[in-house]
Amino acid sequence: MRNVGSLDRTLRIILGLVIVSLVFIGPQTPWGWLGLILLITGLIGWCPLYRALGMNTCPTSNTSTS
Repeated sequence: MRNVGSLDRTLRIILGLVIVSLVFIGPQTPWGWLGLILLITGLIGWCPLYRALGMNTCPTSNTSTS
């Protein structure tokens, strides 16, 4: 079940790529690999931290047929 909305996913992917790029350019520190967490959660649309905190940025469909 997805709990990361489209805007959140886009920001995670962009920020994840920027942080991972720090491994190769910039200060070249291993901390840049933490960007993989943002990148992966953005790509799959599910964040375990959001689940633990009970958060959800996905829009819910409130359509009823009554």
